Amino acid sequence: MTALLTPGPAVTAGPGPTPAARETRRREGRKRVEILLFVAPALVLFLGFVIVPVILAAVYSFYNLPAAFQWDDLADPERFVGFDNYVRALTTPEFLRAIGNNFFIVVMSLLIQGPIAIGVALLLNRPLRGRGALRLLIFVPYVLAEVIAGLSWKLLLQPNGAVNAMLEAVGLGALTRNWLADPDIALWTIFFILTWKYIGFAILLFLAGLQGVPDELGEAAQLDGASWWQIQRHITIPLLGPTIRIWAFLSIIGSLQVFDMVWVTVAPTVRGMATETMATYMVQQGQFAGQPGYGSAIAVILFLISLVVALVYQRLALRRDLRGALTSGVR
Repeated sequence: MTALLTPGPAVTAGPGPTPAARETRRREGRKRVEILLFVAPALVLFLGFVIVPVILAAVYSFYNLPAAFQWDDLADPERFVGFDNYVRALTTPEFLRAIGNNFFIVVMSLLIQGPIAIGVALLLNRPLRGRGALRLLIFVPYVLAEVIAGLSWKLLLQPNGAVNAMLEAVGLGALTRNWLADPDIALWTIFFILTWKYIGFAILLFLAGLQGVPDELGEAAQLDGASWWQIQRHITIPLLGPTIRIWAFLSIIGSLQVFDMVWVTVAPTVRGMATETMATYMVQQGQFAGQPGYGSAIAVILFLISLVVALVYQRLALRRDLRGALTSGVR
């Protein structure tokens, strides 16, 4: 019994954190606070202008709301229509044609804008007198505001505008058209304007990518007897692959969401016939036709299409580039 009551050895607390450990914790805490202070404004803007509108659009899309609706309308069970707005959108010929127009712009951008931009970038990458001025002239359309560019082309392409007048002046009057009102060529006209507007960005992007191609590779191939075209085909363009894939991604997303150039340039009646896009149809129905619920459903569909295309493209095309950009310590 006495042995049981005999106290054991005293347990002493371990040594406290060293001054160096405390300083390390303070430094890490200070770093977290600094990161939070820098990230917070951008995070608030992202939540307020991206996440919250997406959530509200998803909520509104399940209701048949009036043009000037209030929050009380969301509590009205008679206005809740479920997925009817989505079914209506996906069975409406005008919206299906708008989806087709967007994908037409996507495909033609990849097939036409990309090769032209690569070819011009390869030419401008060579020693050439006035190369800086040419780069500036090519990039000028991209820095113009879309509204200014659209209105300028709208004036030029009028039936009595400068384009038709120039064609008549050089004896090609048979080619004059109502470029923005003829349903057979209006979409091609819009694509031409988009190409003129954005190809400068693609060219400069490819020129930046060409700066990362070592000159030694081309010089070695030239010593082996390779021609300029063979060097570009087998060395330069393959090494330009990551830049091409990034441009293609930006072009695809931009083509799916194109709005301002079409809205400013083409009259509403023509948009409804031949050049309607998902974004213009969304604004037309949601704002000007007084159907915010239906317009919100179209916005959600546009968001989902863009998201799916982006995820699939990242999985199929950008996966290797993104993996190569990660450091060995990142999983």
